[in-house]
This record gives sequence, structure tokens and C-alpha cells, in this order.
Amino acid sequence: MRAWKACPPELWRACREAYAETLLALGREHPEIVALDADVALRTGSWRFGREFPERFFDMGIAEQNMLGVAAGLAACGKIPFVSAFAVFASGRAFDQFRQQIAYPRLNVKVIGTHAGVTVGKDGPTHQAAEDLALMRVLPNVTIISPADAIETREATKALLHIPGPVYMRLGRDAVPVLFDEGYRFQLGKAMWLREGKQAAIVGTGAMVWHCLEAADALAQEGLEVGMLNLHTLKPLDKEALLMAAETGALVTVEDHSIIGGLGGAVAEVLSEERPTPMVRVGLQDCFAESGAPADLLETYGMSQGHIAAAVRKAIAKREQGKYSQRGRGK
Repeated sequence: MRAWKACPPELWRACREAYAETLLALGREHPEIVALDADVALRTGSWRFGREFPERFFDMGIAEQNMLGVAAGLAACGKIPFVSAFAVFASGRAFDQFRQQIAYPRLNVKVIGTHAGVTVGKDGPTHQAAEDLALMRVLPNVTIISPADAIETREATKALLHIPGPVYMRLGRDAVPVLFDEGYRFQLGKAMWLREGKQAAIVGTGAMVWHCLEAADALAQEGLEVGMLNLHTLKPLDKEALLMAAETGALVTVEDHSIIGGLGGAVAEVLSEERPTPMVRVGLQDCFAESGAPADLLETYGMSQGHIAAAVRKAIAKREQGKYSQRGRGK
């Protein structure tokens, strides 16, 4: 990992741009790859693939359900479809087609949902996918990836070729700091520690990872040693890493998604069965967000760096309160 704060804003990159560039590079090497889009190719970046390989690019219009059905047919014929669309439509509008025609028969279709989360901003709640991870997690046979920066996105996109069956990869809209150096290698299902700390642990995913690092840095100024775990794969989940994080006795999950059914839900499910641990979930609190600037929305809905730091303090307080409660029971 690079010294992430050394990445000036002018060098920040959007994950969707890294995805589009990597898809084009893969297309040059693998003629079996085809690309499909739903009238948003200028936004997802898949237009690059379409410009160079027009015979292998299909713009299906504003018809995500049909697009996934066509992708299923192409996969059944031996092609490797990369399907690009806004996350809210790829997961929600076309859920039935994804379930019945791709997940159930375990077809080799890669669905990339861009513009995910409330950080889509001024497009408003109709375009802010805050439930896509929950929808995809519940489906058998589906691998789920949520990269943290452009380099991780690039390496994850390369890895998609070697992951059998359906994949859902979630990407944000805005540029984020470049966290990793060129030597980074993506490992499916293996979470990555970005910071060590024994007093608490933050588990973050996707575009929120750099906010988690900011919070951990701020807490370090207060004398708190807080670990930071990048959980880029939500399915299959790295239970071993989560149990290691739970050893701190205070855990916070952070996601640009509803706290129900996404990262927070996945972690809570593991810990409740394997190692009950005081935890706090940072994310959208069971509501729809408003339209607004991304930074303002994160602040309004309790997802900013300051709120993450406050959640860590709360988790630590829960742990300490639990210690005293256990002592009381023993008297």
C-alpha cells in the first residue's frame, strides 16, 4: 500500500474509469469477451470497448431486464459477457432476470454496477443504489466484489476472467484517492489489512475505504490504535480476517449502502455465530437519502470521517460497558 495521503486530488481516479480501461485491454486479448450496456456507456466507460470492437458491443437501450437475458444467452453460447449499467438498475430493475437466467443456471456473466451508493449525489434517491449488495448477497452462486480504488478495480477486473459463474462488481461514481501501488495483486475472498491496531477495528468496503483510513488517522491523534480492514470481497466472505478483527473487542463496519443486508449485515451474521463482538454499523440508516453533493450527503446521513471516528469510540464504549456488566454478574 502506498502512503495514501500522498495522492493529491488531481491524481484521484474513478473506479469506473479503471474498469473501462481494463475491459478494453482484456478485450484485445480475449475475443470471447463481449460487452453490453444499457444506454449509459458514456458514464460506465464501456464505449471504449464498443469503439474498438463494435461487432462485440451491444447497447441494449434502457432495457436492463432484456440486457441480462441477452447476456445469459451469450454466456450459454460460450461468450463471456461483461454487462455494465448503473447499480440501482442492474441489481433492482433486472433482479428477476439475474436470479432466474444467470444465478440459478450459474452462467458466466459479469455484471458491473457503477454509480453505486448515496455518493451518486445529485441524481437523487432513484439513482442511489443502497440495497444492491443486499439483493446480490442473497442469491446463491454469485460472487460479489467491491473495490476500494482504481488499481484494485483494475486487478479485480482482470480476476473476473478466472472466476467461474456470475459476478457482481460494485463501483462508485466519483474519483477517489489511489490507495495501492502498482505491485498490488487482488486475491478473491482475502480481505486486506491496511492499518494495524489492537484497540478497535474498522471494516470498510468500496469507496468508503479511504474515509475509514482518514478516521483511523484522526483517532491515532487521540492515542487510539485502530486497525483498518479492506473487505473487497463480500461473497465469499473472509471469515478468518473478520474473526481476527473481532479480537480487538470493538468493531465498526463502514459502507456506502444500507446497514441492512450489506457489509454490516454480513459481518454481524458471522460474528453473531462465531464470536459475538460489540460493533457499530456505519451506513444508510434504513432510509432513502436526498439529492445533494456527495460530501454533504455523507455528513447528513452519518457516514463521514467524523461519524466513523465517533462510531469507533461508541464500539469501544460498548466493549468496556460489557466488561463491567460481566464483572457484575460474577459477584
